[in-house]
Formats: sequence, C-alpha cells, structure tokens
Amino acid sequence: MTATAGILIPSIATKTGVVDIPEWYDAGKVFVENTGIPLSTLLMAQILLMNWAEVKRYYDFKNPGSQGDGSFFGFTEAFAGKGNGYPGGMFFDPFGLAKGDPETLKDYKVKEIKNGRLAMVAMAGFYAQYAATGKGPIDNLIDHIQSPYTTTFTSNGVSVPFIS
Repeated sequence: MTATAGILIPSIATKTGVVDIPEWYDAGKVFVENTGIPLSTLLMAQILLMNWAEVKRYYDFKNPGSQGDGSFFGFTEAFAGKGNGYPGGMFFDPFGLAKGDPETLKDYKVKEIKNGRLAMVAMAGFYAQYAATGKGPIDNLIDHIQSPYTTTFTSNGVSVPFIS
C-alpha cells in the first residue's frame, strides 16, 4: 500500500514543481548511481530484516504470545502483540486503533486486507502502463485528460495489438 502512495505522491509533487524526484521506474537506478552503498548490500540488509520479522511472526504462530513479550532490547509495552501473529504497542499501533472493541479490530483487519489487494491491483496497473507507454500513471493520466478521445488504452498499440 505504501508503494502505491510512493509512486503517486512523488510524481504529483514533481509535476506540480514542489520537488524534483525521479519516476518510480528510474528511482532505483538513480539511487545506485548516487550512493556509495552497493545494491547487493541493500538487498541483503532487506532480506535479513524481513527474514527476522517473519521468523518472529512464525514463532508467535507456533507458540502464541512468545514473541510479543517485549523481548526486543528491553522494550516491554512497545511491541506487545494484540493477537497471535499481530504486533501491537506504540510502534505498530501508534494511534491506538486496535484498542477497544474486538469487532472493530476484526473490521480493521478485513479493511487492511481489502486495501492491500486494491494496492496490488494498482501496482499491476502501474507495471502494465509502463510496459505499454513507457510512462508513469500520473503522466498517463495527464495525457488522457489533455486528449480523452485519442489517448486511451486502445491507442497505445500494446493493450489491443490488432488496433493501431
């Protein structure tokens, strides 16, 4: 969900002149060119950190409550879980949305899953737009608004290949 926002917000900010940030499909290349940290190091750190979080979550499913006891550098309530496999505390629930009615928490979990699925569909659309047009979603939207009858998914030559 944050990746979808991370594609749209910088693109809008760049188009309005607030900042100058590369498009999402160029951002990785620009970062690697402008940093001294090798990409392999960044990937390995990402893999190790994700592995650590998922292993702790797995152990919490295997032995409920074993990982949410504040066993991370002495923090007690900061990582206290709200349920089996779900972190809580001030770091993972800073607004206290999970406190209170269990039915509300259940409703929030369903909404999070639905929002995550919608974000995955949006990402698939972003990938398809870039593959078809070589542009990001905001550029495609601007092109469509400027010429709504001639700039559509049928006019790019890829989406509907037999129409040119």
